[in-house]
Amino acid sequence: MANIEVTETSPHSFSVTVHGAQVTTHQVSVKPDYAKQLLSTPNTITELVAASFNFLLDRESNTSILRSFDLSVIERYFPEYPKVISRYLK
Repeated sequence: MANIEVTETSPHSFSVTVHGAQVTTHQVSVKPDYAKQLLSTPNTITELVAASFNFLLDRESNTSILRSFDLSVIERYFPEYPKVISRYLK
């Protein structure tokens, strides 16, 4: 399993480093309204980003994940994302 490091670089922007077979770095933005829709539990946006990468890594390698994207883009590729992301939040 890959190790995921999430660092908030500015409000609503995060740098994500995935340590898998290869190390990759990704820039992710998160609109507060979109995060609110996904976070029905007391989790933080940082935890949401980490959970979202676990979701993605269950479906593709870290080298296939876009290097820069808004979190809402995941839903375009994986329509089930909003319905199942809560399972990835601890």
